[in-house]
Amino acid sequence: MDLTTTYMGLELKNPLVPSAGPLTAEVDTIRQLEDAGAAAVVLHSLFEEQISHEAAELDHYLTHGTESFAEAMSYFPQAHEFRRGPEEYLELIDQAKRAVDIPVIASLNGVTAGGWTEYARRLQEAGADGLELNIYFIATRPDLTAETVEQLYVDVLQAVKREVNLPVALKLSPFFSALVATARRLDEAGADALVLFNRFYQPDIDLDRLEVVPDLALSTGHELRLPLRWIAILRGHLRASLAATSGIASGRDALKLLMAGADVTQVCSVLLRKGIGELKTMLADVQSWMQEHDYESVAQLKGSMSQEAVAEPAAFERANYMKTLHSYR
Repeated sequence: MDLTTTYMGLELKNPLVPSAGPLTAEVDTIRQLEDAGAAAVVLHSLFEEQISHEAAELDHYLTHGTESFAEAMSYFPQAHEFRRGPEEYLELIDQAKRAVDIPVIASLNGVTAGGWTEYARRLQEAGADGLELNIYFIATRPDLTAETVEQLYVDVLQAVKREVNLPVALKLSPFFSALVATARRLDEAGADALVLFNRFYQPDIDLDRLEVVPDLALSTGHELRLPLRWIAILRGHLRASLAATSGIASGRDALKLLMAGADVTQVCSVLLRKGIGELKTMLADVQSWMQEHDYESVAQLKGSMSQEAVAEPAAFERANYMKTLHSYR
């Protein structure tokens, strides 16, 4: 049985890739992930604020309109509060590359096309096999149009592509008004892969302290339906590879997303809940299902349930909305 897949030009032994998170922040756990069957790892993110938190353009995007709120400037973490600085991140890449044989994909998290994008070249020099750009941007200003937000993604992508020869993946928000058109635009701008989707963590309100507080909740199984739908729709329309993330809690979940059209499935929450060993279970479940259903390779099943491949393409569109409402008993 052939489990290999190609993701943004990288040949991987299977489609299970641990995503950016606590487990990919240390060499010891990266080594354990490889032993459990991971085909590659995406390192935890290095934040723009860590590299160029003094940049005027970053200040414009993050603090515009907050001057009248005394608490606003203290809400963002200070540089010393981050887990690892830029130089330490480069060292992590070097150490990880020495420790494992699987591809090591670096992750940059930011919102502007400022000087931090030049840091991508140093990640390449440190030995990264690829780069994932996580553009975590919430458009709260009333004068920011959809076109402006889309251009922000294009600008960051092109700025990084000018600096490196590495394959570059872009992790997308699900909140674009015309996602297919945006995906095609990024594909044409040089994205080697699109990762669907970035989870925008929602704040909560502490009623006792009367404060807005962060609230990190691990993803759950139902969340995979959002990337499943859009990967199925995008499959066949882009040159770029497609990665699914959010809500992948089992081998069966991974299979669904591969059949929708994903080239890889990125996992994190399930490994935090159940341990790194769960990766072996997921891989075994994928193999068992493929053998039971006479699939000889991952390539054979990829995209077999995408919108362009199914008998009822409307199932991924408005017709599914009406059918779902009438299916409730």
